[in-house]
Parts: sequence; structure tokens; C-alpha cells
Amino acid sequence: MPAVNMIPDGVPIPLSRRRWLRRAVVGAAVGACSVPGVRRARAEVVYAGLNSDRYLGQVKVETPIEDRKVFLEGPAVDRTGVVFFTNVPVNKILRWDPPARKLSVFRDDSHETNGLHFDRSGRLLCCEGGAARVTRTTMETGAVEVLAATYQGRKFAKPNDLCVDAEGRIYFTSRSAVKDLDDENPKGVYRIDPDGKVQPVLQWPQVHMPNGIVLSPDGKTLYLIEAHPDADHHRDVRAYEVGADGSLDNGRVHVNFYPGRSGDGMCIDAEGNLYIAAGLHKLRGTSETLDTRPGIHVVSPRGELVAFRETPEDTITNCAFGGPDLRTLYVTCGRKLVSLRTDIPGKPSYRPEQ
Repeated sequence: MPAVNMIPDGVPIPLSRRRWLRRAVVGAAVGACSVPGVRRARAEVVYAGLNSDRYLGQVKVETPIEDRKVFLEGPAVDRTGVVFFTNVPVNKILRWDPPARKLSVFRDDSHETNGLHFDRSGRLLCCEGGAARVTRTTMETGAVEVLAATYQGRKFAKPNDLCVDAEGRIYFTSRSAVKDLDDENPKGVYRIDPDGKVQPVLQWPQVHMPNGIVLSPDGKTLYLIEAHPDADHHRDVRAYEVGADGSLDNGRVHVNFYPGRSGDGMCIDAEGNLYIAAGLHKLRGTSETLDTRPGIHVVSPRGELVAFRETPEDTITNCAFGGPDLRTLYVTCGRKLVSLRTDIPGKPSYRPEQ
């Protein structure tokens, strides 16, 4: 009788002996490297039997990007439907107006900004990796305010992505290269409170390579992508309970991408499904395999892969809901900004208040 893997909803999935042995090794590594009390990975990405058309439309190219270097990241959509995204290596924040089909440069000294997010007042939050800080831009005036640049006298590594809760608390990920530098704060998730206080909520070795981060529609669960390229490290999406004080507790593996490339960025719909940008078309010299297909993975609140849509080129990095009905998913992918329609709209807080 083949070994059986119980995914979170209790549905058994038969595994071959070879896959069972691989999962046993991976499970031991994840369990050994996790925070105390975190369950070992029980969910895996299974592509068979998906009804992807139920969730996702076809991929449409919005605009190609031509520049001396291109690595696109961080899409975020303002209250008028304009898409902002970043070209990290050339220090640009780009602006795409879908109705006008017009591409322009919003900022050309972005300090290697990666993740973007609009807060509920319509201000643009930026993870400025090159400057190792998180900033906030008032769109009407262009004024830039530094929200976080140090913790306990040490700089951050490279702020990567961020999200905001209903209380105005900002959670952001910070990650260096594979090894932390002596003068940096460790890789982790940090929180900026409304009074400006900054504190860590997760740090190495609780987390290994934090990347994309989102909150559930009710604000009670925080999802975090772990994307370490080295073998026997976290390569999954983790879920944490959010306390009334903004603390994180009871971490668990929500879906496991190991040994393939994990997610990079993600967003969430009104029903709590995650839309995760993950996978590779070609190997890139790391321990990551091609087990994770390249594209958008829709994962339910129970940790099941329910839909997948392949994207055309490497490297898929991030996604954001927009459009008049919040049912257009914009995706940064290779040298292109692409989009696809979704059946379920993004969570309401993605539309900043007027």
C-alpha cells in the first residue's frame, strides 16, 4: 500500500515510495528549522484535477518593459486603477495607466525599491532595498517620509515587501543575501506601529528568507512566503495568528513548495484565497528544482491548490488586484507586466478609501 500524505482538509493523497522518502527528509528539515510549535509541512502543491478556469482567466500582456536591465517587482494599484510597479536594478518606479494604455516613470531614484503598497489613505509605501528603509509617499505632494531605517541602532538588510492592518500597523519583510551581515538586523518580519515604534515579530532562525506578506480579509491571519534558495531551508507559505496587539503566534506551514522555487510575492482575494507568484521555467543555479510550475498559484484558506495559470517567462515575482471591480490581477513577470481576470475580487482593503 502506498504511503499517504494528509493535506490540511484531511483528503489523502497517495505518494510513491520515492516521493514519500523525499517528503520525509524535507519534513524533518522543515520541522528542525521551524519555530517551536510549528507543524511540519503537510500540504504540497498538486496540479492534477484543477478547475483553474473557475478562478482565473487567460494571461494578457499589458505592456513590455524596455530598459538596459529589467527585473520587475512590487505591483500596487491606486484608487483610480493606475498600476505602480518597480524595475529594481535601474531604480525606477513605473506607472501604467490601463485605460490610456500609457507607461511612464513615476520615480527614477527609487533606491532599488522592491515591494509597494497603498495604505488606506492612498499613500504609497515603499520597501527601498538599496537604502535599507521603508518610506511613505503622499501622492498629492510627492513628499517622502522615512518610516523605518534602523532597529536598535542597526540598519535593516533589504526591506522587501509589506502589508498594513486595520489599525494602521505596517508589517514588512527584510532579507539580505543568503548570509546576514554583522552590521545588519537579522532577516525577519518587522512591525511599524502607528506611533512610529519599530520592533521585530519574527527573526532568523524562526524564518529563513522572508519575502511576500499579506493579511487575511478579517485581519486575523498573516501569511508569509519563505523563499530560501539553499537546500533544507524553508520554501513555503506560513500562516500566523495575529493578536490584538499585533503580535504573531501559532505559526504553521500553509502550503509547501519545496524542492521547487517557492513563492515570491502574493495577494489575497475577498474569500481568503492566496494568489502566489511562484516557480521557474528554467533552473537558475540554486538547489531549487522545476517541481513548482511557473505562474500564479491560487491556494485556498485550507492550504489546497485550487487553480494555476502559467505565465510566459521568467522570473514571475509578484501580483496585485486592481480594475474597477478588483477582479483584474496584475502580475510582474520577466520583462512584462501581464494581467488576468479573476472570478473573485481582491479583498476590499486593496481599494484605498476616498
